[in-house]
Parts: sequence; structure tokens; C-alpha cells
Amino acid sequence: MPLQIYNTLTRTKEPFQPLNGNQVRMYVCGMTVYDLCHIGHARTVTAFDVIARYLRASGYDLTYVRNVTDIDDKIIKRANENGEAFDVLTERMIAAMHEDFARLGNQAPDQEPRATGHITEMLQMIEGLIEKGMAYAADNGDVYYRVRRFAEYGKLSGKVIEELESGARIEVGEQKEDPLDFVLWKAAKPGEPSWTSPWGEGRPGWHIECSAMGKCCLGDTFDIHGGGSDLKFPHHENEIAQSEAANDKPFVTTWMHSGAIRIDNVKMSKSLGNFFTIREVLDKYPAEIVRYFLISSQYRSPVNYSEDSLKEAAVRLERLYTGLNGLELEGVSMPEDSEWKARFFKAMDDDFNTPEALAVLFELVRELNKVRSTDEAAALPLAATLRELGDILGILQDDPAAFLKSGGDDIDESWIESMIEQRKAAKKNRDFAEADRIREELAGKGVILEDSRAGTTWRIER
Repeated sequence: MPLQIYNTLTRTKEPFQPLNGNQVRMYVCGMTVYDLCHIGHARTVTAFDVIARYLRASGYDLTYVRNVTDIDDKIIKRANENGEAFDVLTERMIAAMHEDFARLGNQAPDQEPRATGHITEMLQMIEGLIEKGMAYAADNGDVYYRVRRFAEYGKLSGKVIEELESGARIEVGEQKEDPLDFVLWKAAKPGEPSWTSPWGEGRPGWHIECSAMGKCCLGDTFDIHGGGSDLKFPHHENEIAQSEAANDKPFVTTWMHSGAIRIDNVKMSKSLGNFFTIREVLDKYPAEIVRYFLISSQYRSPVNYSEDSLKEAAVRLERLYTGLNGLELEGVSMPEDSEWKARFFKAMDDDFNTPEALAVLFELVRELNKVRSTDEAAALPLAATLRELGDILGILQDDPAAFLKSGGDDIDESWIESMIEQRKAAKKNRDFAEADRIREELAGKGVILEDSRAGTTWRIER
């Protein structure tokens, strides 16, 4: 069965067929860089990182673009509060963003355009929309898009004009013809950063940024556009309206949206005090455990962040690493005809079903442990398969022993090794009561011993 992807535009799961042979062009809406990234951003970026990894593992020639919004109202407000230039703020936040995403194991996109680097393309698109009568310049220097003139407005979100009318208002200072119209270009206020335009000094509206950057990087029409579910309306709906009116072509063939993060089953919100930055989460949990938690739900599903969820992720990831621990895999590869690979790919071909793909890995590690108990050499190809399939999900690339020993507070490894040697001597002298006492003392410190034919290893209890 070919890869199937749920298309938000058609509301169905469809066979994926790139527009141009084996080439896939994917654009994902990135961050507005006025603050540190939060766990909701981590959910979206990690979801599309897995999608990008799998597309490449499946043999597609992928170009992955994720933009940066480095000019908007929030950025200007925060820069003013900090008493710094807006670009000083954004450079610092972009560096922090890169660091946070890298810690979570997310690979960099192929291109990372910034809004401020594509003002010319935005102005060209806006001028074209005005020429077609799809946009208009107000007397105050703002430029607006005429929503009612785009007959298919609402096709992505399912919203209809009649429903939108009831809640539409014209705010103070706006000079719209219609409350439904949205801004393409904002006239600059005193002291704000601005760029020269045919309508005076100003800056772009948020929606036009992605339309221009997507066209510049990937062309008039491309294969996949992704982002968080909160962007479906109005941002992505407005992107479609702008781009298709400007280019007279379909904008995107497949729209994908990741599920939101909830905190203890409550929507994440700064006002509720349940808002966590990626850095706050990584101060409490190892990065790969957080990543495992984020991919343990299918990308379209909402994710509930809780202490119990993170603890469960730690235990499950530990189980996979335990299967790899102590095996030398240098020079060992996954067999091309591996049934485990076929099952893993079948799961991922079903709209990137990571929970089912992880289930395959747990069946694999059970088989690995069973084979290893009698024939370690025969277990090596299974272990290599586990590691290579894990890499597609961005997990299981750490040294197993190091991972299993991490997470303890003030653990003295030399003391642990000394206790293991004492226990070994006690067992040799048939003093099993002393051996048991040492095991229990270590367990009281959160150190779990595991005996095998190769000797005794230890790990930290999660």
C-alpha cells in the first residue's frame, strides 16, 4: 500500500502522489521569535521532523522549508519592553530556538527563510493582488485583502462567510471596506521598524509572509504545507486565498496539521499558569524521553502533557535501550528483507502512525531479548534493525549504557561499581544473604542490577 496522508483540505486520508516524480516539497509554518519556544512548538516541530525523516527513509527527495517570522506586533512590543532593537531580540531567540530543537533531536530544515529577508517578494504579491482587484490600499497606508472576492474562502477550515459575518468587527484605526477583510500591509506607527512600499513606510501582515516565502522557496504550487492545528484558521485559510488569487494556481495539494498540547487535560495557557517552555521541560527530563513522549501519539492527535506521561515515556524508552545494552553493533546492519522493517514501514505508511510503529519496535525488542538469551550473535541483526528503525523516529541513537545510567541524582558510579564487586565476591563465597543485602542497598538508591551470562550491569530506576 502506498503512503497514505490525511489531507485537511479534503478531510480524507489519500494516497500520496508528489507533483513532480520523486521530489517532495514541504513547507511548515515556524516560530514567531519574540520569546523562548514552548512545549507546543516542540510538538509541531518534532512531528514534522519525524515526517521529514520518514519521507527520506522511504526514498523521496525532500526539500523541507520551515520559516521564521522575525517581524510582527509581538516582536515589536517585546523589544520595546526590553529596550532593545527588534533584530537583536530576534537573533537571540532564533539562536535559542535552534539550540532547543537540536536538543530534542530535531534535524534542521533544508531552508529557513526569514520574513524580513523576503519583503520584496511580499510587495510584489500585494501589488499583483491590487491589480486584480483582490486587494486595496486604504487612505492610512494599510492594504487589505477582499475576502468576499475569493469564492472558495473557507475551503480548508470549513467556515462559511455567513458564520464569520456575525463575529466580524472593524477595530479602531482600521479602514476596511468589509469587516471580513484582513491586512496585507500595515502602515508604520512612529518608532516602529519599517520598509518602503508604494503605500508608504510599513511592514507586512502575518499571512502574506508565508505566501511569499512558500512561493519563493518552493514555487507556486507545492506538495505539503504543515503546521499546528491552531493555524488552520485564519492563517492557512488566508494563505490559500492570497496565493491562489495571486498565482491563479492551486497553492498546496496536501495540508497537514499537528494536534495541540494539553497540560493535565487542560488547554495550555499562560493565563492559567500551565505554560512550559522547552527549556523548563528539559531541566526536568532527558531530551530523548521528552521526544519519545511527543512521538508516542499520532501527529494529528492532541497530546496530554503530565508527570505520569513523561514517567511512562521514560520507562518505555528504557525498555528499548535495555535490549541494545551491551551489544557491539559496529559493522552490523539491518537486513534489507527484514520483516520488522516491512511492518514498521506499513505502520508509518498509514498517515505516519508512530504509536503503531513503536508497537512494532516493542515486539522487536521482545524477540531480540529472547534470541539474545541463547545466541547473542544471532541477536545482532535484530539489534541493528531496532537501532536503524529508531533513527527514523529520532530515538535510540545514544549509547545504551550511558542512557540507562542517566537520570540519577548525585550517583557515584565508582561507588556503584565497588558495590557490584563486593556483591560478586559475596556470591563467590556463597554468602547470598550479603549479596542480596547489597542489591537491596543499591535499589534503595534507585540503582537496579541486572545479571546475565556476560556479567552484571546496572541502570537507574526511572
